[in-house]
Parts: sequence; structure tokens; C-alpha cells
Amino acid sequence: MAALWHIVYGVFRYCRRRRKQLLLCIQAAVLFLIWKWAFRTLERSPSLFEDGAVENKNNPLLSSMHFPRFSDIKVEHVIPAIMLAAERFQSGLERHVEWLKSSKLAERTWKTVVEPLEVLEFPFGYTWNIVSHIYSVKNSPSLRSAYQQVQPVQVNLKNNFSQSLPIYSAFKELSSSQALDGVQSRIIQTFLLSAQHGGVELQGDSKKRFNHIHLQLANLTTKFRNNILDATKAFSLLLTNISSVKGLPETARQLLADNAVLGTDQRSDPDHGPWKVTLDDPSYYPVMKYSNDRALRKMLFHARISRAGSGEFDNSGIIEEIRKLRQEIAEILGYRNYAEVSVVSKMAQRVPAVWNLLRFLRNHSYTVAQQELVGLKEFAKTSGFTEELEHWDVMYWTEKQQKALFNLTEDQVRPYFPFEHVLSGLFQLSSDLFGIKIVPADGAAEVWDPAVRFFNIYDEKETHIASFYLDPYSRPHEKSSGAWMLDFISRSRQLKNIPVAILVCNQIPPVGSKPSLMSFAEVSTLFHEFGHGLQHMLTTVPHAAASGTNNIEWDAVEVASQFMENWLYDHRTVMSISGHFQTGESLPLHMFEQILRARYFHGGSAMLGQLYLAALDMELHTSPDPWITVKKRITDQFSILKPPSEDRFPCTFQHIFGGDSYAAGYYSYKWAEVLAQDLFGAFEEAGLQNREKMSALGHRYRETVLSLGGGTPPQEVFRMFRGRDPSAEVLLRSYGLL
Repeated sequence: MAALWHIVYGVFRYCRRRRKQLLLCIQAAVLFLIWKWAFRTLERSPSLFEDGAVENKNNPLLSSMHFPRFSDIKVEHVIPAIMLAAERFQSGLERHVEWLKSSKLAERTWKTVVEPLEVLEFPFGYTWNIVSHIYSVKNSPSLRSAYQQVQPVQVNLKNNFSQSLPIYSAFKELSSSQALDGVQSRIIQTFLLSAQHGGVELQGDSKKRFNHIHLQLANLTTKFRNNILDATKAFSLLLTNISSVKGLPETARQLLADNAVLGTDQRSDPDHGPWKVTLDDPSYYPVMKYSNDRALRKMLFHARISRAGSGEFDNSGIIEEIRKLRQEIAEILGYRNYAEVSVVSKMAQRVPAVWNLLRFLRNHSYTVAQQELVGLKEFAKTSGFTEELEHWDVMYWTEKQQKALFNLTEDQVRPYFPFEHVLSGLFQLSSDLFGIKIVPADGAAEVWDPAVRFFNIYDEKETHIASFYLDPYSRPHEKSSGAWMLDFISRSRQLKNIPVAILVCNQIPPVGSKPSLMSFAEVSTLFHEFGHGLQHMLTTVPHAAASGTNNIEWDAVEVASQFMENWLYDHRTVMSISGHFQTGESLPLHMFEQILRARYFHGGSAMLGQLYLAALDMELHTSPDPWITVKKRITDQFSILKPPSEDRFPCTFQHIFGGDSYAAGYYSYKWAEVLAQDLFGAFEEAGLQNREKMSALGHRYRETVLSLGGGTPPQEVFRMFRGRDPSAEVLLRSYGLL
């Protein structure tokens, strides 16, 4: 900076002595150019601001010392933040690699090789997590554009890290070290396999092609997700005839009426309309279940199953491009197909093991599902239905059959499950079982939407051990469908980080003056995602790479989430999470008993539906046939009621084509459910009403399943808790199939 001032001052004195107009103009021009150069240098040079103080003040995406300042984040922050964070990560990586090259073997230890990488990775991961999270919950055209520009940066950075031969070699050397503990050894082994799958051993053209494929896949999966969101938003029906909404619960009618006046100054009228129905879950499913208008149900069904299957938002070609590129990745890495690449890093390890489980469960559910469909057709016929039962009739008549058998409807149940009461009961259950205290901390951290909540978790010693955000409600215009948990910040002893999770659901929001009244399925989804959150937040593993859900084999990552769902069939739990939104009365005993009976209702069909998705995913990543052909083949084996020819479900199969986490891994839900049901079996055997035993078992569950995270193989964790290997028969029993 001193040299810069000397230049400026020298130019100024030179121009002043001559006092000529021309030179004064030159003076002004030179001053402008110098300051412009200086500003750009300050802005771009990381060496001038090693601690990032200026950027941290100006760009909220780079303030990794605190919770995100969501109110300050703008789209224009995304590109500079990612570029700078990536540049710092890359330069730090290069320095570490140079040290590895010059260091002696005796100097390369866990502390000198692995721990610096944890420090290097965190700032970029923090920034990227925020950007990708906002992309999922606050989607917009401008954000999409920015995201698509920085996504290649993230992919290239990931490739540079995983393909670093010096780091790979150092990890290989460490793998034989006697100084590592079990968690450290497991992290090393996982890294080595991940690096191999990341192309570290590739050279020349193969490596170039491999990296190019990953960039292509990142773009394609992003486009796939965008097409689903756009195709869903593009469809809506404005209903003006009361007959179209006849039969719908009051809550659903109010939601559709609110949809119809959204963005206007008109007041909604749930009794007289108009009503607007869309393809997002809170709107679509009530119509399919309750509307007496069969023509409307047919129209909605066809719109839903053909989403993103043609026209402007067509994903059908993208599916084939993704499959082709994944197959090429497999071949470059020396595998026969992408399914082998996926499964080798999971508990199953081999593709035949996956098919063995799927076929075992299929053989126990297919005939039952056939009988259930026959029974449904007979019920519809005796109820006066004279047409052939079609897909758009199934949910409608299933709901009526369930009401006839169990005298219970979703509309009767919802008033007993107001969101805040359910949440309070869930927190109390977690306290009773795991000895934690969950305290609302709204205002302690900024949020991205007014409906988002923030909480802190404390242990028995009143120590703050974790925090989490909860985004519960559907926002179809900007928020992706489904539900998920983002492990935003992982536990790290070295970084002194405690876990922070982001839990996202898509339940019906408050309607009119009523609070959010949850269906039993929405309550189950909340429990499911909270199970993920508990495993992330209650971990005691000190290394971020294996704390919480990190480093858990993907076919075991759903264990903690599915385990939590089982508590909804425990009477004491349901009494604590339920409370009528007007009277406060808990769910009546006769209703709970009907819920227990209905648990096994169409259990074969429910099981078969999940097996169909898992088999379709596995076959799509194994077979070279076009996806339409694969879909037909799997449908013939795993479906009772064949879908119509225009069915384009794979075009919205976001789990496997909207990213790579579940690609050739959707079976993980069933694999993990075997473990989850067996783990919960220990609580059932001890007696669910014996809260003293439940607390003891809950603490043991916390000390094993929740605490050990990805630091111990899941099979070993299961044995530590259960004392034996898991049994698939427990899963069949939970579906009423034994």
C-alpha cells in the first residue's frame, strides 16, 4: 500500500508543476485507473485478507463463525462467496500437498495428515451447505442461475481433493498404522474407497473423461430437480363447482380455497369457492382420497403421473443421459455397472444380496397384495361402484374401505394432532428416552422463512450439545417436495463445533384461524426426520468425518429415522403427542385402537409399493435397456395394478435422478427398516408401558446407535445393542405379513 501511495503522489506532483489542462486530465485518469486496480486487487487477493475479515462483513455466506445471517443473504452473494471459499480451500489444499511431498514418513500421522484437512474443508462446506439449502427451500430463477454457475466449482473442487495422489498415498500409509483407534481407522478406509471411486487412480484421457462426466451429471441432476418443481408449479385447476370438493375434509377445502385467492386481496371461502387444486402433496392427496368427482380425480392422476414426462419440462431424455453417464463411470472404474459401484460401499456390498432381500420380501407380500386388491374391488362393488376400478379410484375407495372397517378417517384424526402439541410430545419422548432437554430458542438464530423454528438441545448436565432448525410447512412455489434432514454442521472436537441440523417437512400449514393440523402420516414424517436429526446431534464421535450420520453406510442411514416412527403405535406416546386443538383432549382410546388395527391395513400393498421403487432403481442401474422397457419389466414383477401407458413416474423419481445419494441405493429404506424394526423389538419385549425399562433401553440406544454414528460399522453397532444379527422376519411381522 505504501508503494501505491508513492505512485499516486508522484503523479499528482508531476501534473501540478506543469499546470496544463491536458495533464490534469491525465492526472484524473491515472488516479482513477490506479484506484480501480487497487480496489480489484484488494477484492481478489486472498493473501491481503488471509482471515477474510472484509469479506465476512460484506458477504454473509462467508461468516462461518456464526449462524447464517439469512436476512442478509442475496443471490448476488452466491457466486463471489463460492469462488472465494473454493479458492481458499484449493490454495490450502495445495500447501498441504506440498508439505506431504516434502515431509518424512515418520512425520505423517493422523494429526499432521488428517486433522489439517478437517480444518480446510469446513469453511467451504459451510458456505456450500447454505447455498444448496436455500436452493431447496427458497428456489427462484435468479438463484438457479447462480447455483448452476457455481456448481462446476464445487464438483471440480471435490475432484481435486479426491484425486490428490499425495493425500491418497498418505492415507494408504496411515491405514497400516498401529497408532490409529477404531474410528480413525474406519475414516481412513472409507476415504480410500471413496478416493478410488473419485478417480484417484485414473490417468490421462480416462481421468479427463471421468471428471467431465461428473460435471455433466451435476448439471443434469440439477436440471432434473428444476423440471419437477416447474412441472408441478405449471399445473393447477380452478374449481368453481361445489360437487368437485364434495367429500373433502374441511381442512383440505380451506387449503384449496386459500390457494384460489393467493396473491389477491380477496378472502377465501371454503364453502362456496372458488378452490384451486395443484399437484403438490398437501393439495393432491386430499382430492384423490376424498373427492366424489371421479373425472377430477382422473384428470389429476394423469397430470401427476405424466409430470416432467414431456413438453417444456421433459425429464425422459435426462434419465437416459444420467444412466448412460453413470454406466460409463462404472466401466472407467472397472465395474460392470453402476449398481456395483453403489453397493460395494454399503452394508449389502454385493448386488445379489440386495436382490435376495427384495425377492424375499416380495414373495411374502405379493399374494397378500393381490388379495387386498380383490377385497378393495369387492368393497367398491358392494358400495354401488359399477365401473372398472382404475388407479384414480384406488385411494378414494381405500379410504372408504378403511373408514368402513375401522370407523376412522384422516379428518377425524387431524384435530387431535396440532403441530405445536405434537412437537412438544416428541420432545418429551426424546427427553424420557435419551435424557436430553430441547428448548425453543427462536430469535437466537436468523431463519429463512417466518414459519421456521430454532431449538437448542442440552444434556443431563445442562450442557448445550446441539441446535436445529425446523421448517415444517409446504411452500410449493419455492420449496422442494418431500422431507429431509441436512447435517449442516457436524461435531468436531478439533474445530470446537457442536452439531447443527436442519429438519425440513412439507405438511399442511395453518389454514385460516386453525393451527397446522397434522395427518397421522405427517406426524410419522416428522418423527422420521427427527430420528435423523437425533443421530446427527447426539453423536459423541469427535471427528467430523464420522460424527452423526457421516460415514454411515447408506443402507443403514435410515435406521434411526425409521426406529422413531414405531413410537406412534405406543399408546402412552400417542397420548402425550395428541391434544385436540380446541379442547386439549388426547386422542380417544377407541381411535387409537383403530389406528393400531389399521396399521396392518393393506400391508402387502404398502410393502410391495416400496419394493417396486427399490427394484426399479436397481434395475435401471444394472440393465442397458431403455428406461421404459425396464419400468415395464419391473412393473410386471412388483405391481398388482398395472399403470397406464402414459405413466412417467421415473421422470419424477427425484431420489435417484435428482442427485446420486440414493442412486442404486433406494433399497436402503428396506434394508435399514429390517434393522430398525428389530431394534424397536427390544423395547417391545421389555414392555413399552414400563417407562423405567424404556429409559434404560433408551439410554443404551443413545450410547450405541445414536452416539457411535459412522465411527463403528452398523452391523457391529446392532450387535452391541441387540446381542445378535438382525432378522428380516421382524419386518414382515410389523407389516402384518406373518
